[in-house]
Amino acid sequence: QVQLVESGGGLVQTGGSLRLSCAASGRTFSSYAMGWFRQAPGKDREFVVAISRRGGNTYYADSVRGRFTISRDSAKNTVYLQMNSLKPEDTAVYYCAAKRSVTTTTPRAVREYDYWGRGTQVTVSS
Repeated sequence: QVQLVESGGGLVQTGGSLRLSCAASGRTFSSYAMGWFRQAPGKDREFVVAISRRGGNTYYADSVRGRFTISRDSAKNTVYLQMNSLKPEDTAVYYCAAKRSVTTTTPRAVREYDYWGRGTQVTVSS
């Protein structure tokens, strides 16, 4: 069992930055690929970015590539999402997710993930 707790959301103006954190419980953090997803009101949950279990591989959605950066710190059991040049369309609840993995995979589908956090709200004002 893995518990995920997101933090760092908030209200920011267009062009601003935020850094989200996702703290994971347990001693097997490096056994999990990690992902960030987001869900805006009335829309499906969508993939943002994923990082492989040891951080060697990442994959970004086209909508955030070049603006967002994912990283992970195994010593702290934490994955981060640095979000720069934020746009109003980035407004959503952001969720952290974990998938048990033995490969360098960067899963991109909601159904692939085993554990989810409760989310943190990000609001970008125009």
